[in-house]
Amino acid sequence: MSISIRRNGTTGVTHTVHIGDVDFPVDASLAGGGDGAGPSPHDLYDAALGACKALTMLLYARRRNMPVEDIQVTVDRDDGEERKGVYRLKASLHVTGNLDEAQRAELLRVAGKCPIHRLMTEVTTEIETVWA
Repeated sequence: MSISIRRNGTTGVTHTVHIGDVDFPVDASLAGGGDGAGPSPHDLYDAALGACKALTMLLYARRRNMPVEDIQVTVDRDDGEERKGVYRLKASLHVTGNLDEAQRAELLRVAGKCPIHRLMTEVTTEIETVWA
């Protein structure tokens, strides 16, 4: 699968991300020189973690017939030491439904093993940048 990103016009820094049939803007924050017209690349990175945790928990709960009603994941970023090599994310989970403590513990365990969490913490990513 290819994902493409293309600049919107010749002014500003807003770009459009194309993933399959979905398009959405990406931009730098106002403080970072953008217009705030969309999420920043850091926002997308952080959101990928939260989305993966939510989807992983829901799919797991459905397979196990757990009575999950709603899932909300909030990801908070501490990038104060990013330039020193430390980027901290805190994922807070809120799940509603008639779950017992064992089910809640199992969902917490599963959230910690979602594919993006593992990709961010256990895998070496190799990136090659070339001219098209």
